[in-house]
Amino acid sequence: MDGSLRTPRDVALAHLERLTARGREIAERLKTTPDSAVDIRAWQQDCASAINELSGGSKAHWLSRAFSQAFLVRPSAGGVVDVVLEASAAEIVDRLLGVLAQASASLAGMSPGDAVESAATPAPRRFDFVHTPELRSVLEHAYVESGRALEAGDFHRALITSCSILEAVITDAIALTHDDVGAWSFEARIAAAERAALIRGGCARLPAVARTYRDLEADVTISERDARLARQVLHDVLRDLDPGR
Repeated sequence: MDGSLRTPRDVALAHLERLTARGREIAERLKTTPDSAVDIRAWQQDCASAINELSGGSKAHWLSRAFSQAFLVRPSAGGVVDVVLEASAAEIVDRLLGVLAQASASLAGMSPGDAVESAATPAPRRFDFVHTPELRSVLEHAYVESGRALEAGDFHRALITSCSILEAVITDAIALTHDDVGAWSFEARIAAAERAALIRGGCARLPAVARTYRDLEADVTISERDARLARQVLHDVLRDLDPGR
């Protein structure tokens, strides 16, 4: 199929297929290798990012709930109700593969037009918590555009837009107590927000290319992983700054 004719649903389904294939490879390795020797964190983070995109960033969405439930511990079999056993890596992988299968089935069952609006692009994100009123509609539009760019495979634009939103909301938050923020670097703004306990440590996961997004050349190649990770960190920071959403 001509890549230019792929719908957002096709792009989302292809991404879910890649995540599923990676998960199955991990599951096979876990059959012969101790859990502690198989690093599944990167795959889990990519799954979290995909589910977050498909659920529009809503924790109440059924996909978000299913993803969270995959990590729940289970009661012990000894009949002691206050003792729980941590789920093994193999069990978590199996559960997450089930969530990915549900997501793929739901997306495949939608018409391309419906999928564009309800699953393959993020739901509108409100920025009412931003103190500068004129920024709110700009950020809402940019948030939607970053999601569309990500699912369309324009990872350069997706990363730049996500980081721009991230810097804008952090700047808005710290500007209440600092007058000279405009001259600060992106890193300095993140550090100030962390020191003030406005945000937690989510920005530690920002890829190096995201930290220097201001200086990126237009022809620099951005990986899908880096673009999705930047978007995931953005979601983490938005939850910190707007915990009631």
